[in-house]
Amino acid sequence: MIVGIGALIVLAALMGGVPYALLRYAGPPLSPELLSGDLLTRQIGTGTAVAILVLLVWLTWFQLVICVIVEVYAGIRRIGMPARVPLSGGPQALANRLVSAALMLFTVSAAAIPLTAFSSAPPPARPTVVASALHTPASTDASTASLDSLEAVRQVKKVYVVQPPHGRHHESLWEIADKCLGDGRRYPEIYRLNQHKTQPDGTRLQMADLIRPGWVLDMPDDARGVHVVPVDETREATLKRHAGEPVEADGRTQFVVQDAGHRRTGGTDVSRDRLGTVNREAGVEQGTSEARNAGQEERKISTPPSPPPHRAYHLPAQKGTGATAVPSVKSADRTAKPEQADRLQKPETQDTGGGLDLIDYLAGGSLAAAGLLAALGRRRREQLWNRAFGRRIARPRGDAAGAEVALRLGSDAPGSRMLDNGLRLLGKLLAEQGRVPPTVYAVHLSARGLDLWVHPPEPDAPEPWESHDGGRTWRLPAHEGRGIDEHALADAPAPYPGLVSLGVTDSGRVLIDLEAAHGVIAVTGHRVRDALAALAVELVTNRWSDRMRVTLVGFGGDLSMIAPERVRVVGSLAEALPELESQAEEVAASGDGVLTGRVHARAADPAWPPHFLLSAIAPDPDEAVRLARLGRLGTRMAAGYVVAGDVPHPTWTWEITEDGKAKVDALGVTVAAQLLPRRHYDAVIELFRTAERLDGEPVREEEAPQEFTTSPTINVRILGPVEIGPVPPLEEGRAELASEMVVYLASHPAGVHPVVLGGILWPRGVQSVVRDATIARVADWLGTDSEGRPNLRTDDTGRLRLGPEVRSDWQLFRELVRRSHNDPGARAVLLERALGLVRGPLLNGRPRGRYAWLAADELEYEVSASVADAAHRLCEVRLAHGDAEAAVAAVRAGLLLAADDEGLWRDLLRAAHATGDPLKLRAVVDGLHRRAASHPYGGGMAPETEALIDELLPSWRLHSMPSA
Repeated sequence: MIVGIGALIVLAALMGGVPYALLRYAGPPLSPELLSGDLLTRQIGTGTAVAILVLLVWLTWFQLVICVIVEVYAGIRRIGMPARVPLSGGPQALANRLVSAALMLFTVSAAAIPLTAFSSAPPPARPTVVASALHTPASTDASTASLDSLEAVRQVKKVYVVQPPHGRHHESLWEIADKCLGDGRRYPEIYRLNQHKTQPDGTRLQMADLIRPGWVLDMPDDARGVHVVPVDETREATLKRHAGEPVEADGRTQFVVQDAGHRRTGGTDVSRDRLGTVNREAGVEQGTSEARNAGQEERKISTPPSPPPHRAYHLPAQKGTGATAVPSVKSADRTAKPEQADRLQKPETQDTGGGLDLIDYLAGGSLAAAGLLAALGRRRREQLWNRAFGRRIARPRGDAAGAEVALRLGSDAPGSRMLDNGLRLLGKLLAEQGRVPPTVYAVHLSARGLDLWVHPPEPDAPEPWESHDGGRTWRLPAHEGRGIDEHALADAPAPYPGLVSLGVTDSGRVLIDLEAAHGVIAVTGHRVRDALAALAVELVTNRWSDRMRVTLVGFGGDLSMIAPERVRVVGSLAEALPELESQAEEVAASGDGVLTGRVHARAADPAWPPHFLLSAIAPDPDEAVRLARLGRLGTRMAAGYVVAGDVPHPTWTWEITEDGKAKVDALGVTVAAQLLPRRHYDAVIELFRTAERLDGEPVREEEAPQEFTTSPTINVRILGPVEIGPVPPLEEGRAELASEMVVYLASHPAGVHPVVLGGILWPRGVQSVVRDATIARVADWLGTDSEGRPNLRTDDTGRLRLGPEVRSDWQLFRELVRRSHNDPGARAVLLERALGLVRGPLLNGRPRGRYAWLAADELEYEVSASVADAAHRLCEVRLAHGDAEAAVAAVRAGLLLAADDEGLWRDLLRAAHATGDPLKLRAVVDGLHRRAASHPYGGGMAPETEALIDELLPSWRLHSMPSA
């Protein structure tokens, strides 16, 4: 606290006191001596020298101000490492220390205020009605046992043991927070939990930047990759547990320690699936894939040497899903209490319709999922171009809807973005330096950053890339990758378009470069077609390629539906080979390096666009000979050839083992293979087939009036950012799940059974005790209404429902729109009130990975179409009454939520034109053009929209051409 106050005083003095002193005693930055026209020709006197020194002091102060602003912005927004201010090493380091100390003061204050307020307020009454609904009517003993086990779970805490130094590297609180909490800026939380606590060596934590190996740090509840121990366990006992020594627990001697792949119990390696009550009773965190993804410490991956020395990356066996693309994932960090979640075993409830199976495969291909969702977004945008009034775009159902749920859960859009931007930046930097890009034969993408495995080794990596392991690895740290300016790389080409995911490890995803093989890659073993299907889907949708051709043999024509501009489907290898042979001859004859030519080209017109062949049909002897000839030159040919089955003299052999591993012996890599079985492939195709439907579906209108209390106890607002209130604050880490549960129940007023709700909120599965405890906690949170009834209760059929005094803005919106249909005289007022409820996109700012159920629900489709239709109706009413300005306002209100609805943009153009103000119309046209050109799902506007602009503002293309 004292340090924070001192830092705040120093900051105030530097920011306010320094300029005041300079103005009072030295004058402004530019004195009259420096503004004289003969400054560069006359002799410099004492006055001029002093003026120059004063200017330098002013510039130094201004540089410090910029550093403080950067540090404050990074601290408040929690964006990780702050951006580097050029030429500001010392000032930025000073600003970092002062701002960090000051922000820690505010963090303490912010944490104290709500706790004080909460403790002073009377606790909400616990609705006893809900308690009977939380346990199936088996027996009272079963309920008691569940509550007892839940109480036992609470008697634990999470700790982290500071690791010994590695070389010159020592762990810091920042790194521990980044690794275990997902954000280095959260290190003050760890500091506050451990300040002045005695450590095993007898010392105490006094300063945040001084920690020692072997210290046992208490961690926040949502920490990952840590130990969970009994709450009263001493730090010495924790160290014994960490070292694998015996620890007394409940009268029994046990020693259990978390490992990256296995746990040691009693000196014997035991897989996770064989750990049962021993871990639960000893209080050790269950290791799940999701916990690892949330920040568990990765095993250090050193760069493999030049092929062929072997390097194996093995995943622990997963019971029942040994051949999946990613280990089965439980809902570890989506539960109400993190330490409860970490003990989840097999899920007792699953999403209906075989959703878990879809999630295992589709959610595992995180980069492919990101590419598929981007391609799907482009199709949905085209559907909105053609949406008719009173209809919503067609939504997927069945397996197609389950596929989209899985894609939303598994999509790694940030990782895909970092991979793309990092590679483009690398190519741009090397081109500026006149250097030849290195051969990158594999890539490792993890939460910590991006590693390129380079051969031959090259120690000189351009900043911000770092060279490691003698130049065998080029690394882009995650904070540097996230900070890349994407707009500055708009014209930078993709240097390595042939990168595709081989599979996953405990620590991240491994990709290989098809071009780097310089020949044929043979895929052998089990489930070859599934591996090729996964490869094809990712290849045709990835964002780290520019123009490319993918020729598919033996896949059928369905995949061309996803990316018609990239895919060519042929019936045989004989049909595909002539074009590939012609390209190989052209590249060989040119004598130019493919990589060098690429990095000096433009993204819109890349040199040597790649051509990849994926064949699910084994070649005959003649075709095998022709394929072998393509790789004889031993150089990069802007092509890659992946063929099913054994072929003579393959450059690499990609073996899929029976237990679902992918092995490339030439590279020394073994990972859990990325696979896409036929059913999942068909579900993805059906999803895109639905997205091609332009007829749409009727919007469901509210038929009967809704009964609203005059004064609701709780308002649930979803037409914009999620807001639920008035309710007491929840602990950090619980509010998101609780809000999602309330939102789902508010948007499904007919109610839902707890088992079904568990499958929706925890699509990867959850134990019933955790599900029921979460429901009980939300019931406590919502409290009771004005008549003492629980706001969350169970009806006679066993369904969970919100009480009558819980109202959502979506329900009110629909009721106002319904009334507007029946009351023409008050239509404008009612529609205006309805649109006044809209504050932004539906559930704006929802956490990544949550609300995936929206993909299989009608809510997202209904809300968007209904809001757009209401804005359209109000616009027409206002125009009919000659009030063009009000019509513009009505459309803009609708665009807050339905920004992609092209019909609304056309309404805005008409309304702006009706105002008679050409500047207003020009502003709308320019804004629409800029938005269309920079849209994340592709540029351009609907032809009907362009035709309307041509009619209303014929000169718009002349003004738009330079910026296009």
